[in-house]
Amino acid sequence: MNSKQAAEMFDLSVDTLRYYERIGVIPPVNRGENGYRDYQINDLNWIFLAKSLRSAGIPIASLIEFSELARLSETQNVARAQKQILADQLNEIDNKISEMNEIRSMLQYKLDTYDEHLAQFKNGELTSETVEKLWEINHYTKN
Repeated sequence: MNSKQAAEMFDLSVDTLRYYERIGVIPPVNRGENGYRDYQINDLNWIFLAKSLRSAGIPIASLIEFSELARLSETQNVARAQKQILADQLNEIDNKISEMNEIRSMLQYKLDTYDEHLAQFKNGELTSETVEKLWEINHYTKN
């Protein structure tokens, strides 16, 4: 598969694919006799992994480190290091998901109580001095 086809497959630009290869996010892609990149399944897997992890906010440096480890000789230490990179990134994503769930719960609470609070402000039941402190309430569920 050529660069254009690979780029289209993953909704990336050809420049992005070349950039990922140049900086080491994906291993070097073999070239055909004509000198053009010839993406194979393993290359496409690397592109998919890189795009997915970048979409999740994984830093380029972590992707480069993971890719560099893949090019080292297969040892238990290399496999352990790669697995640790993935575990660390999974942990970061889990933390972000937890934070986002808390924010989502707070937003849902605000939506659920918006009309009621607005009416209370309008009729004077709620003032800027008596309004709830969102950071102190337990009206929404923290996950």
